[in-house]
Amino acid sequence: MRVISYGSIVENERERFGITVDLNADHQSAIETVTAALQLEGFGVLTEIDVRTTLKKKIDVDFRPYTILGACNPVLAHRALSAVSQIGLMLPCNVTVEQLGPGQTRVTIADPTAMLAVVDDPALAEVAREARERLLRVAETMTR
Repeated sequence: MRVISYGSIVENERERFGITVDLNADHQSAIETVTAALQLEGFGVLTEIDVRTTLKKKIDVDFRPYTILGACNPVLAHRALSAVSQIGLMLPCNVTVEQLGPGQTRVTIADPTAMLAVVDDPALAEVAREARERLLRVAETMTR
């Protein structure tokens, strides 16, 4: 397992909004790994979207295993919503889990500092900074 990039500090323009970790694991194991790591930092998974199944059902196309998890830390969400009520439009923190190949999966966690930078509010910036620190620890936990 290895950490590919941290947040916006990346060379690959496509990955500037996320914290990316490649895992030597199958898709379902990677979902379980990231879910457990999120729980250690106070995040729960509120939603789970199976993109592969949805695309097959809606437009009859085959797609690689790809899941979007909606993760939420209730304390941080409360602070963010108390600072800027419309920030709910940008919650929860999204995490994608995509199969790259047999036994190879990429987990990408949305970087809250990048996502919430569109709102100029010091209280919200502090929540985003704390959320980012927690999510970086999630990434580090997955690489152990």
